[in-house]
Amino acid sequence: MCYSAEAWTLYDSYVATFGADIDIKAFWELYLGRDEAYRVRQKLSDGTKIPKGMDLNFLRPKTELERNIQDLIGEWNGRKLAESEAELAKQQARLEAAEAKLATKPTKTAANEQRIATNKIAQMERWIADAKRTSHKPAQDDRIFPFWYAPVLLVEDGKPIIRPMRYLCRPQGMAASTDYTKDGKASGKYNARRDNLTKFWRRQFGSTHALMLAETFYENVDNGRGGSKEIQFRPRTGETMYIACLYSHWTDPKGEEPDLWSFAAITDEPEAEVAAAGHDRTIINIKPEHAMAWLTPEGRTDEELFAIFDDKRHPYYEVIKQAA
Repeated sequence: MCYSAEAWTLYDSYVATFGADIDIKAFWELYLGRDEAYRVRQKLSDGTKIPKGMDLNFLRPKTELERNIQDLIGEWNGRKLAESEAELAKQQARLEAAEAKLATKPTKTAANEQRIATNKIAQMERWIADAKRTSHKPAQDDRIFPFWYAPVLLVEDGKPIIRPMRYLCRPQGMAASTDYTKDGKASGKYNARRDNLTKFWRRQFGSTHALMLAETFYENVDNGRGGSKEIQFRPRTGETMYIACLYSHWTDPKGEEPDLWSFAAITDEPEAEVAAAGHDRTIINIKPEHAMAWLTPEGRTDEELFAIFDDKRHPYYEVIKQAA
């Protein structure tokens, strides 16, 4: 399962590589929907996670719609800054109170309060600095997780196009509640197993295909102590991965929920080095010369599409970082 990836979020890279058009209206609707959800619920919209890298597309707007998106991003960041600065002040007061108690009568409770407040202050300061930053840091800005949005490449009316989609696919006809497991966690539909494409994913396979370009991917594996650890993989060649994906345009038959564009990355049996690191699946990284064939599945047989997978790239996926 590819639970996280450092994906391309700057869509100019897709334009330069594929000559793709940008579905700027879809970006506008995404940011507007996040803003409206915030205003209605007066809290952050958990259903609209947008990486900072995507915001940077609108740092220097060229059209009125791009300027409108920039305004929405500015308002969003302003609210986040205000919330973070208020929390920072709260934690600074908490730290002062704890240190005052420690100076007169040291207790475990006061020491614990000091530790928590210190950590929270460091976290808030990082968040504030990050919200103000305008430079692009791919490792921080381009990483996505389930329920996060990323630009993906598809073909419509014979033309490559970039559209933002959520990373966790909700196939048309399924209830929104199926995005989650019974215990409230993200369902596994952010990945589509190759051996399930003609079964569960039969309406998308051979019909709605996309590509996500990414530099690295992350997996959770058993740490041998009853828990898990995160491992980051990257092609040793340094090449960008062309990750084969399926997508769905979900609409609510009752008209009560907003439309949703969402996608899943296709996975296969693990590469040997990924299996050795403790994980049982690997994303399918197709060859660039097969990109347009993958993106135009109409009229192609299942055998032709699976042949693209059989001819996939096999760079050595080296472990570049792991956390216990």
